[in-house]
Amino acid sequence: MTAGLRRCIRKGMHCACASFLLLIAFSAQLIAVPARPPQSSPQPNAAAKDYALIIGTVWGPDDRPVAGILIKIRRATDKKAKWELVSDSRGEFAQRVPAGTQDYIIQADIKMPKGQVKPEITVQIENDERKDVGLHLTPQQLGRK
Repeated sequence: MTAGLRRCIRKGMHCACASFLLLIAFSAQLIAVPARPPQSSPQPNAAAKDYALIIGTVWGPDDRPVAGILIKIRRATDKKAKWELVSDSRGEFAQRVPAGTQDYIIQADIKMPKGQVKPEITVQIENDERKDVGLHLTPQQLGRK
């Protein structure tokens, strides 16, 4: 035991000194522990990250954005929609689609008079690009006269 420690104990400061000694011992232990090597994460498949982006706006007959329109997106070769989303308060929607060359049908899923087709557009995607589109609705398609 060192002379300084004996003096601390005699003065009634043994708790403070003991805490200090524990702190030093613990710090020395931390320094002595070898650092873990950084974990290498497995290389993700680059193709899994690739995607194209379709950004669109639904426009009304007055050239103002229309919110709340159900949008269905499907590959041109498919019969059923793969993605469904709703236009936001600015009439906008966005959907990630797989990268590559592909045609997509974007359709406004609104109630139409019998025999009339729902408004839709076709978008061609090349690789991992972003495509901006506009879907324009007529007064009849929105149920207005």
